[in-house]
Amino acid sequence: MSNPVDRDRLIVPQLQPVYAGGYETVETVLRVLAGVLLVTHGYGKIINPFGAVGMVESLGFYPGAFWSPLLSATEFFGGILVAIGLFTRPASFAAMIVLLVTVYFHGIVKAEGLGGAEKSILWAAIFLFFAFRGGNRHSVDARLGKVF
Repeated sequence: MSNPVDRDRLIVPQLQPVYAGGYETVETVLRVLAGVLLVTHGYGKIINPFGAVGMVESLGFYPGAFWSPLLSATEFFGGILVAIGLFTRPASFAAMIVLLVTVYFHGIVKAEGLGGAEKSILWAAIFLFFAFRGGNRHSVDARLGKVF
């Protein structure tokens, strides 16, 4: 993708080389950090993949013995995939779905409102971005020459 910042539109046109050289790097940093943080969040779940059975069933996801390991795998392995940029779109989409459930959980079930759901909303938006954008040239997807 070419640089979306047109030099003539910038208030300080001298900044265009900074934006042109940095926007893809910054996007990569965001993708890697989002993936790594999702891995760290899912680490405890992957160690005990059936540990969230009661929690997922309390949200209406039956059978919990199916959904709890799926949640664990989505967070842990999905985070790895996003971080390295392999199958970036489907892994990000799955992470976004998980995070939208946490928006519901914190905002509605626990009645914490926006204050309780805001981090999940932000995380869901980040993964929505990568679900549409995919990995950039700094991804395994790009190295393979194929994207999902």
